[in-house]
Amino acid sequence: MAGKQDSKMPLETDIVIVGGGPVGLAAACCLSGSGLQVILIDAGQQTQTTAKFEKHIGKPDFDSRVSALTVASEKLLDSMGAWALIKELRSCPYRDMQVWDGEGTGAIHFSAADIHENTLGHIVENRLITAALLEQAQTFNGLTILNEKEVEQIDLQLDRDKPVQLKLTDGSLINATLLVGADGAHSLVRDQSGFTLRQWDYGHEAIVTTVKTENPHQFTAWQRFMQTGPLAFLPLFLPGKEDSEQCYSSIVWSCVTERADVLKTLDDEGFKHALGAAFEFRLGDILETGPRISFPLWQRHATDYVQNHIVLIGDAAHTIHPLAGQGVNLGFADVQVLSEVISAALDKGEAYASHQVLSRYQRRRKGLNMGMMAAMEGFKRLFATEDLTLKWLRNTGLNLTDKAPLIKQQIMRQAMGL
Repeated sequence: MAGKQDSKMPLETDIVIVGGGPVGLAAACCLSGSGLQVILIDAGQQTQTTAKFEKHIGKPDFDSRVSALTVASEKLLDSMGAWALIKELRSCPYRDMQVWDGEGTGAIHFSAADIHENTLGHIVENRLITAALLEQAQTFNGLTILNEKEVEQIDLQLDRDKPVQLKLTDGSLINATLLVGADGAHSLVRDQSGFTLRQWDYGHEAIVTTVKTENPHQFTAWQRFMQTGPLAFLPLFLPGKEDSEQCYSSIVWSCVTERADVLKTLDDEGFKHALGAAFEFRLGDILETGPRISFPLWQRHATDYVQNHIVLIGDAAHTIHPLAGQGVNLGFADVQVLSEVISAALDKGEAYASHQVLSRYQRRRKGLNMGMMAAMEGFKRLFATEDLTLKWLRNTGLNLTDKAPLIKQQIMRQAMGL
């Protein structure tokens, strides 16, 4: 529910969450579902509702930002009632994945049929994920959402009944037992609370847009690795069209900065030709391209995710190269584990916002997140190398893995969160 506040009187709550993106909203739903009072603060306006979205689902006006949701993420969204809304509106299952080395002959093909699953996951527009979660969030009586509100100052005094106090830019105050930072890669919660951050520039920019191809995408996620960076085509679904007419894809083209600078200067015709050539015209010519956005790629990782009465989730705790599309899935996994840890603490009568309890969340998530980040860094470096021996090894490795069904099945299950 939307909330209004008399700025003279502090609001009192159990948990305050800063950040109203998919991860923050998911956390709000999960944590308020455990019987706690939750306030979510978001600097933006209320997002597009699913009702408004429904009017445009038959038109190719896709959000330029999409997520490749794993089965594990779908189950979390389903537990909150959001997945049914998303599937009813617009999502695209992908049943296969084609990955190949643009600098050699190595290639690997993953198929959901090989592990007796219907899909490997779904491609969903970020705005639809947010809208569906918001719609469900508004059904929780213990949840208050404050839009167009920004945090100015965080004060932590452990001798108070509600140790966390937030001062908003409009002068209003919120007192809480637990503060959850879900406010993204440039997290104010993380920075003001004194968390140590390790970060470095990948030297890449991501160019993101929606394209229409000459041939249908075959409900396949495609990825070509090049020395200058990976290029991914993620299938999109347009309701009312036959499978043979499903020709829209979201592209994420991660390039070294020098290459990205050139691509950003091209007109649409020049960009379509460059993109088609980079993709080896696997789906024919690029017929249409939407508006392009670009952003630099950094890896960030908080040394710790928790303090007494403060916890970081999602991109506030860790950001990762988008080449595997795992960013939002890692954030949802954070939400799942944090919710489980707090629910278990409540059942035992423990202080759910204590460092001792919150550290259980960190122990379960930090190693897995760091492992994924290390793997992505390794992939990036491996495919950027000019060393002929390493090129031969990676091509040989891809081809050998493609011929090893048990290894491929394990890779798929792990990527899907099964």
